[in-house]
Amino acid sequence: MAETGTRTPRERYRDQVRTEIKDHARQQIATAGASALSLNAIAKRMGMSGPALYRYFASRDDLITELVRDAYRSLADTFRAAAGTGTDLPGLAHTLRAWALDDPQRYFLVYGTPVPGYHAPDDITGIASEIMTTLLDACTAAGPADGPATPFETHLADHRDWAGDHPAPPAALHWALTFWTRLHGVLSLELAGHFTGMGFDPAELFASELAVLVERRGGAIR
Repeated sequence: MAETGTRTPRERYRDQVRTEIKDHARQQIATAGASALSLNAIAKRMGMSGPALYRYFASRDDLITELVRDAYRSLADTFRAAAGTGTDLPGLAHTLRAWALDDPQRYFLVYGTPVPGYHAPDDITGIASEIMTTLLDACTAAGPADGPATPFETHLADHRDWAGDHPAPPAALHWALTFWTRLHGVLSLELAGHFTGMGFDPAELFASELAVLVERRGGAIR
C-alpha cells in the first residue's frame, strides 16, 4: 500500500498518460487548429484504442478544457510572479508578449478565434479573472489619470461586473481595458504572421503602442 499523502504507481501512470495526450493535442492544434482536434487521431498516434483514450478524457471538450485551463493558469501564474517582483505596467506588457511568443498556439487557444461549439466551464473564467486582477492592481497602483473623466469611464462606474469586486476606480478600469485590447491586438496580428514581409520589427511596434498608452496616462515609460 502507498503511504498516506503519496501518489500510487497507477496514479502516476495516469498523470503521465494524460500529459502525453495533452502534448499530442497541442501538436495537433499547432498543425490544424483547435476545431480539428480529434481524440481518435491522438489515440492512433499513441497506439491506443479510442475507448482506452476516453478513459483519460471523456470528450474532445474535456481535453480542450484541460488545455485552456493550463494556458490560463500559466499566464496567471506568470503575471503574479512578475507582479510579485515589483514589475510595473510596462513590465507586465513585456511579460505578456514574452509569454505569447513562447507558445503562439497556446496564446491562440485562449485569445484566438473561439472553438465552434465549445463553452468553457466557470472555473476557467475564475482563472482568467486572476490575470485581469493583476492588471487592475498595476493600473490602480499607477495613480489617477490626468484630466477629467471620459464618457466611457462614467459608463464603467455602473458597468464593472467584469472586474468582480476589485476596488479599482473607473479611470483604472478604463486604462486596464485599453491596455488589454490594444496590446492583444498587436500581439494577435504579429503571431498570426500579418507583419511578415512588411519590413519592420514587431517588437518596436509593440513598444511604441505601449509608450503611447503610458504617455496618455501621464506616466513614464521604460
